[in-house]
This record gives sequence, structure tokens and C-alpha cells, in this order.
Amino acid sequence: IVCCYRTAPMDYHWPDNWTTYPLLEKVVGKTAHFKGGKTHDVDAIILCTGYIHSFPFFDDDNLRLETDNRLWPLGLYKGIVWERNPNLFYIGMQDQWYTFNMFDAQAWVARDYMLGRKKVPSLEEMKKHSAEWRAKEEKLETNKDMIYFQGDYTKQLMAETNYPGLDVDKVNETFLAWKHDKHENIMGYRDISYPSVLTGNPSPKHHTPWVKALDDSLECYLGAPEKPEAKL
Repeated sequence: IVCCYRTAPMDYHWPDNWTTYPLLEKVVGKTAHFKGGKTHDVDAIILCTGYIHSFPFFDDDNLRLETDNRLWPLGLYKGIVWERNPNLFYIGMQDQWYTFNMFDAQAWVARDYMLGRKKVPSLEEMKKHSAEWRAKEEKLETNKDMIYFQGDYTKQLMAETNYPGLDVDKVNETFLAWKHDKHENIMGYRDISYPSVLTGNPSPKHHTPWVKALDDSLECYLGAPEKPEAKL
């Protein structure tokens, strides 16, 4: 198995039958050619292209967000209010460590603007706010920096509404533990469970190691371990 990359290799401890090469440039027959001259014969190619922000249903360019996948897209006041038209709200446009808790908090803030509980400031103030957060984002260097950055953003959203309490600091700690486990064992980190920041209870471990869990049916997920394949 070959993993290739555009800018930098992924810093994981890959299994012995994995290797990493720079960018894939072309395929001739079954031979993949990588940047720098390396080649490898392949049977299949999986394209992991990442996220593309695309809103073709907006005919008006003044309504369409255009951004790459990053922690602070410009043009969105507080990460949600479309600065060119504050009656439009975007939810979840950020590159994500946090997901549904952040989306929830964004939705609560958007709700308060829609109901008139909060007033949108001037365009100049909105742009100034966005530029300040972008400047912070551009100084981030490590995964820890990025996790804490998005945690701080989520905290700010929560503080502005009556959103139910969430221990963001503990969520940050969980992210760091998960990232460490992923770095140490890329093939086994999915088998590790973490405690809920709401109840303190650890999530139950799945009955079958991830690398061997080939049956994704609901019955298998909630039921007994998978049966080993019969030997021919």
C-alpha cells in the first residue's frame, strides 16, 4: 500500500507493508509515477481529495462562500454570518476538530440574530473581527494549537447564548489523547475508548478490533462479535 501526499508526509507509524511517496503525477498502464521519480505498480487507486466548499445553487456570487478548507474562512462574521448579506448564515464551514457541539453553538448564535436578540454590527466591525481571528489562525503551528484555537472559538459562541454547558477544556484533552493514540498506532487507535465529558463514563469498546470489523450492519454492531471466515 502506498500513501502519497501533496505537501508533507503524514507522521504515522505505518505497518510494514505501507510506504509513503510524494505527489502522484501520472499513471501509465498499472504503473503509478510519483513526484521525484519513484514508481509503483498498483491494482487500485483511492482518491482522498478532502473537502471542497461548493454552493452551485447560489446564482448570486455575492451569496456564495468561496474558501479552501481552513479553521477560519474569511467573509463570515463570528464564523457564521455572511458579511455581504447578514441575513444569510453558514454553519460548519470551518476545518473541523470540533463538530456537532460547535455546529450547535453556531446555530444558537444564528438563532439569536434571526430572532433579533442580537444585532449585527457594521461591515467594518465584522471584517475587523474576522481579520483578527484569521491572524490568530495563521500563527498556529501544531495540532494542539489548532485544537485549542477551535476550542476557544466554541467557548466564545457558547458564552454569547444560553447554550447548555460543555467542558471545552476536557474536550480539548480528549482530542489530544486521541491524536496521540492515532500517531502511536494508526491501525489500532479506533479500538480505544474515551470517557464522555458530560457523564464521565467511558464509551464501550467494540466487540471486534477495527481492522477485522468487516460487517458494518446494525445487527453486528449492536450484537455479537463477527464470526471468523471459514477456512476453505
